[in-house]
Amino acid sequence: MNTISCTIEKVAPFNNAVFQVILKPSKPFEFKAGQYLCVVMGEKDKRPFSIASAPDAEHIELHIGAAVSESYPMQVVERLKECLATGNSIEIEVPGGDAHLRAESQRPRLLIAGGTGFSYIKSIVEQKIALGQKIETTLYWGCRNQDAMYYETIAREWHDAHPWLNFIPVIEEASADWKGKEANLLEQIKNDFDSLTGYDIYIAGRFDMVGAARELFRTMGVEEDHLYGDAFAFIK
Repeated sequence: MNTISCTIEKVAPFNNAVFQVILKPSKPFEFKAGQYLCVVMGEKDKRPFSIASAPDAEHIELHIGAAVSESYPMQVVERLKECLATGNSIEIEVPGGDAHLRAESQRPRLLIAGGTGFSYIKSIVEQKIALGQKIETTLYWGCRNQDAMYYETIAREWHDAHPWLNFIPVIEEASADWKGKEANLLEQIKNDFDSLTGYDIYIAGRFDMVGAARELFRTMGVEEDHLYGDAFAFIK
């Protein structure tokens, strides 16, 4: 990993549980869509977050889920707010992770995000668009309710603009006018697919969700060499 200084351009809430962070690195660096960075809080305290922007973007975007005061992610948000207010920079280490987009693959793709796992998926989709790829892609984004689906608008815009992308929003608590699925995310995928054989699958979200997804997908013919998620490096 490389250590790079960044100025903070923006720290703003998407909603009451997720913050959008925009960083400007002091120098360009290379990474692959779907990789992450670590915010350096201390010499031995480096906290990972998916990069939500594509590799060719001028700025680095993060989505930080931080609903609880003094929690692990909220401490990062508060540090970033302090740096924004004082004009100080923060150091990041980049890039990390092996669950990046396999751009050369021609297999259909299944992209799965739980909550702020959408940040990981956003980088991959934006890179596919930048490359002009038209490989069949299905994107599932699961949240508790519509308010939690903080970037619903951009995902629906992708769906409308790119015939190769099918966006399926899934929430567990829906209002009467909800335009999407009302279900558990993994149950919805199970209902929609008889088999996952032949797909490249990219997944991000809470570790318990990702672990449960792998167990489910094993019953659906998943080829695990084509199942990508950084959580798998931490869960057995």
